[in-house]
Amino acid sequence: MTTDRLEPYTVTEPGNGTLEVFPLAPDEQVLLALLTELFRDHWDKIHFGPLIQGAVFEIKVSEPPEKIGMLDGYLTVDFGAWHFHICIGEHRGTRKDPVAPELAHHRRTGRAEFYRRLNPDGSVGSWGIRLFNGKDEQQITIFLPNAFLSDEMRFLKTPDWSRLVLWDDLRRRYLGLEPDPKDRSGKTMFHQ
Repeated sequence: MTTDRLEPYTVTEPGNGTLEVFPLAPDEQVLLALLTELFRDHWDKIHFGPLIQGAVFEIKVSEPPEKIGMLDGYLTVDFGAWHFHICIGEHRGTRKDPVAPELAHHRRTGRAEFYRRLNPDGSVGSWGIRLFNGKDEQQITIFLPNAFLSDEMRFLKTPDWSRLVLWDDLRRRYLGLEPDPKDRSGKTMFHQ
């Protein structure tokens, strides 16, 4: 599934280092397909949560979600004992309690992107997907499998490039980009 491709760019963020960003149009159908696939089919390979100054949630689930659904623009991923909602589509509220257009715009994903974090030497150290709302506040980061870390988030002695299969596949299908040798250029990852 390829969308209208937006141009990649590089940005340096305080505390997050240098990122190469590959924008994804924040279309409800595209985001619904991507997030459903990630949480339905790859729940055991990803970590996720907000990544903001002062807090990083690296949630790893032990079972697949019981239910994934949409209601009033919100995707719900329900793991039984807990769940989360993220506004990726048109949000109106109810007839009795409609949501103001400004608030609906604030809540809805306004920016979606694949990213790879660069090490100080320019090699790649981590891979992921981020969504931001209409006021450019982070909604979620999905940390994809990392060639330098095990599923338990322990450093590997040597990079395991097979852990980039999901990154390569998602980039190809959602961005129209083939695997990039730069993704396999690093020797380790560095924390910012």
